[in-house]
Amino acid sequence: MRKIIVLAAAAAALMVSACNTVAGVGRDVQAAGRAVTGTANDAKH
Repeated sequence: MRKIIVLAAAAAALMVSACNTVAGVGRDVQAAGRAVTGTANDAKH
């Protein structure tokens, strides 16, 4: 029973860390998209 609890806790920790990593990547991609959009708008004008 104790092994199951330890494994479940480890799996939960991995899932939470993966979500934080994906969220961070999403923010980075969003920032890069804003930079590209700004540069494109500057080039138009």
